[in-house]
Amino acid sequence: MSSSLTMSPQVFAILSALIEQRSGLHYGPEDRELLADKVSLRALDAGFDSLLDYYYFLRYDPAGSEALDGLVDSLLVHETYFFREAQSLTVLVDEFIEPEVRAGRRPRVWCAACSTGEEPLTLAMMLADRGLLTNVELVASDLSTRALERAREGEHNLRALRALPPGVEGRWLEVRDGRPRVRPELVAAVDWRRINLVDAAAVMGLGTFDAILCRNVLIYFQDDTARRVVEALTRALVPGGHLLVGTSESLLRFGTALTCEERRGAFFYTKAGP
Repeated sequence: MSSSLTMSPQVFAILSALIEQRSGLHYGPEDRELLADKVSLRALDAGFDSLLDYYYFLRYDPAGSEALDGLVDSLLVHETYFFREAQSLTVLVDEFIEPEVRAGRRPRVWCAACSTGEEPLTLAMMLADRGLLTNVELVASDLSTRALERAREGEHNLRALRALPPGVEGRWLEVRDGRPRVRPELVAAVDWRRINLVDAAAVMGLGTFDAILCRNVLIYFQDDTARRVVEALTRALVPGGHLLVGTSESLLRFGTALTCEERRGAFFYTKAGP
């Protein structure tokens, strides 16, 4: 049996639309062979030798919804590492979080689409270095159940250490048997959630935040989807709250109500105050 099933343009259109509707992930016509290879593995494992039959199963069978979540999970990109684009995190802590804590408040920070957790754990390390970790509510979410399980275990791979600054290893994590492990109190300081960013009601259910990090995520969405996600994230910010996106991303083309400001080389999108 072939390792890749045939995906006609028609099947590609309906299957990619189903995936995008569920997750926001967009596949263009040039991605048809790539998607066929990835979906075929799941279809064959599920006992299907036709991608059209597999689509009907995902779309209409009572067990299809869970299988679609598993398929989406296998398609998600989990490229992340500790201290990625660290300057914006440093500025966030120095200029926004620490002043809030010193003023007697307990800010809420959400790392959206956190993958295996390196970003929120980096933030936890920075906060712990300043004695602020217990004064901040950290929420981290991802769509992938598999990635969240790894995040909750605090076990990562060696590639996640490629931007690690001096002084972190041995203090906040250690490498045992070739696997970096984060100190349990840092992992426990994060409230790990499974959230689909294209589900506005789920985003609303998290409450409001002083800062939201949604970095290197919007590049996988079409503009219409990205705009809806940004609108949902904006609603989840308190007045005066800040949204951080990746260094290669910009919200200006979406006509967002957020104001962009530059701080020490990092860009923050700020919601108007009360």
